[in-house]
Amino acid sequence: MFDKETYSRRRAEVKKLVGKGTIVLFGNNEAPYNYPANAYAPMRQDSAFLYYFGQHRDGLVGVIDVDNDEDWLLGDDIDVEDIVWMGFTPSVKTLGFEVGIAHTAPLSKLSKMLEGRPIIHFLPPYRHDTKIQLMELTGIHPSKQKEAASEALIKAVVKMRSKKEEQEIQAIDHACDVGYAMHTTAQLLIKPGITERFIGGQVDGIARSLAQGTSFATIFSQHGEIMHGNPSDARLEDGRLVLCDAGCELNDYCSDHTRTMPVNGKFTQRQREIYSIVEACHDYVLKVAKPGVKYMDVHFAVCRMMAEKLKELGLMHGDMDEAVRQGAHAMFLPHGLGHMMGMDVHDMEGLGQTYVGFDDETRPNLEQFGTNCLRMGRKLEEGFVVTDEPGIYFIPQLIDEWCAKGLHKDFLNYNMLETYKDFGGIRIEDDVLITKDGCRFLGSKRIPYHPAELEEFMNNNK
Repeated sequence: MFDKETYSRRRAEVKKLVGKGTIVLFGNNEAPYNYPANAYAPMRQDSAFLYYFGQHRDGLVGVIDVDNDEDWLLGDDIDVEDIVWMGFTPSVKTLGFEVGIAHTAPLSKLSKMLEGRPIIHFLPPYRHDTKIQLMELTGIHPSKQKEAASEALIKAVVKMRSKKEEQEIQAIDHACDVGYAMHTTAQLLIKPGITERFIGGQVDGIARSLAQGTSFATIFSQHGEIMHGNPSDARLEDGRLVLCDAGCELNDYCSDHTRTMPVNGKFTQRQREIYSIVEACHDYVLKVAKPGVKYMDVHFAVCRMMAEKLKELGLMHGDMDEAVRQGAHAMFLPHGLGHMMGMDVHDMEGLGQTYVGFDDETRPNLEQFGTNCLRMGRKLEEGFVVTDEPGIYFIPQLIDEWCAKGLHKDFLNYNMLETYKDFGGIRIEDDVLITKDGCRFLGSKRIPYHPAELEEFMNNNK
């Protein structure tokens, strides 16, 4: 939690941006795991509620009355039975005082408070209990709530949370330092015969020991061509690659890194050739990302660089500018270059990606395969935090489907692609802060990723 002035200032700013009406921000409730008393733990608070109200306790609702310039925190004080099981929790009044709020009330007062108010602003809900609560307050059915969410509030939240304050940047730097410990632990454990699940569990343990936990379900798999390949019981095999995509949450802010390693600690020639392309694309972003540059333009520049280098290997042929324009490169890179990051690992994605990653000038292309997964395209601004995560993947089913249909045969060497169907995938990802004149990595330590450096680290530190 930051100081109370931070939250008071944020609430004052959102009032100016929204202009009129009443803003209702729902905190999260405990979520049962498999029966009511066995909840998922620890509870994850809603990010928008945290941003403006700062408190982690369950069962809270924040109300920002724009018209009357009042802020309210509503919730029920816990009783002795709860204290017996969960320990003492400060009163709602105390919680409000800690974040600069003078007005508090029991949760039962919320309905009466909102009665007769012509404009009620809320964000798109994502939890079913919140949807039911919202329906009881507004009469809007859960199936209609996403469309009924306040565009004015969404735009205000995106505007404020996109540009990170200095204290937020420090929090992300610290989270990235834990990310360093997570990934280097994995790199030192990797060897033939050990299971994916064991190393994935060690990575998760670092996040739970040094931070609040993981920022998303850890990806650790020899099938790097599967974007979200969770750890399995498979044993690591000599000669294969393994991909680790993992991050933590620390003080409510996230890290998100990806590294791809040779299981035996030494790249083969073929692995090094593909890896070096991804490495070059990753490093290119650091040279060109700066305020005023569209991240969509950076994405397509990376795609053209990747295509040209794949052409040099013989995997592609023809006019690479035209290949990228038609989407042939998506055979190898079926996702976007990166996404916003902050309190959420895909920051604010639940508010609608068009609001977060695009603007009136830069619009998403939802029709073309691969490009439709571009999460971030808008002009970069100082204070933005984005991920830089190019990859090359050889997905057997995608190769078979496109080959059978004859898609992009003027650009793709299907005969050669057939020999790569057992390759897997490679991704390199870091978190980048857009600065006044360019950008910088976040975190004080760099997780090894240059091939020689990575091999040396894996082999000399075990």
